Amino acid sequence: MLKGKHIIVGITGGIAAYKTATLVRLLIKQGAEVQVVMTPNAREFITPVTLSALTGKPVVSEFFTANTGEWHSHVDLGLWADAMVIAPATASTIGKMANGVADNMLVTTYLSAKAPVFVAPAMDLDMMAHPSTARNLDLLRSYGNHIIEPAEGELASHLVGRGRMEEPENIVRVLDGFFSRKQRLAGKKVLITAGPTYERIDPVRFIGNFSTGKMGYALADAAARAGADVTVISGPVNVKASEHSVKVIPVESACQMYDACVKAFPESDIVIMCAAVADYAPVDVHDTKIKRENTEGMTIELKRNPDIAAALGSVKRPDQLLVGFALETDHEAENAVRKLKAKNLDMIVLNSLAVPGAGFATDTNQVTIFKADGSELSLPLMSKAETAANIIDNLS
Repeated sequence: MLKGKHIIVGITGGIAAYKTATLVRLLIKQGAEVQVVMTPNAREFITPVTLSALTGKPVVSEFFTANTGEWHSHVDLGLWADAMVIAPATASTIGKMANGVADNMLVTTYLSAKAPVFVAPAMDLDMMAHPSTARNLDLLRSYGNHIIEPAEGELASHLVGRGRMEEPENIVRVLDGFFSRKQRLAGKKVLITAGPTYERIDPVRFIGNFSTGKMGYALADAAARAGADVTVISGPVNVKASEHSVKVIPVESACQMYDACVKAFPESDIVIMCAAVADYAPVDVHDTKIKRENTEGMTIELKRNPDIAAALGSVKRPDQLLVGFALETDHEAENAVRKLKAKNLDMIVLNSLAVPGAGFATDTNQVTIFKADGSELSLPLMSKAETAANIIDNLS
């Protein structure tokens, strides 16, 4: 999948830079066209001559060539690339990327890149474990960057721990896997619901839940990266899709989400029902704020909201794929499989609130995937972005 791809390889000033020559050689062997961009400090660890000999291209390190004044356009590089991989990525460069400190050619190229960016950290174990590094890596993830996690082993300090740059062969596998997935949903229209719904009591109060929309938007990004045309029908949330191609239809209530889903469903190839839709809504919605002074207590009569997944399942065509989500607190697997069958779903993703780090308002999740053919796949606790990528990979 790397044949003909334009890859920027960014190199920063760390001892692991020696591995990048192997990375460049492997990418070229796969048929990629490689342009190396180095920080000034990186030249202390590996020479531009070595990398230029491997790529057949002059290495870019400064904004312009001193003896000729030739300008190196970071904008042109950003537009040229199909992917950018920064290996090794030091704590300093990670901090600059996370906070937009554009003081060298590599960071300005990163800020101009339209293509996906892969970051392979490499540093000593204490630097890797520092809260500032963790925060900066979380920021990069939130921007849509792909973090190639470092391995454990002996470091340059001769200490043993987490901080070794991932091996070049594995970095190439990550890139190849990304481009393989990118073609997987090409031409498919994917509809995803995300976030909570708010059921109004009066103009200032509502019935809702703790959903933040993080899982739904992670799925939208993963589907877009797999080449799909993605639309999100979203309840009220404070998150955004990292992939700019994702279209969002904002709604507030369960009935509004129902109407939007029914309208979009016929044109959709894949529908993922990830939203935490309120099961009930008030029968009477007050036009003005209910005053506490005017009542000793309050009884709210509720009515049942439409079951969106069941409604879509009842009209689903054989060429459509319908995926549900189940958030359970007891008899998790039993309840999930029951919903899978009752709503005519092709697949259901089970979340359990009993698992620490899973469920609402977290950046991680742990899910089990059940399919209509009886198969089952349990995933470990991982980031919601990684969970989403695994769910998209298992659509069938």
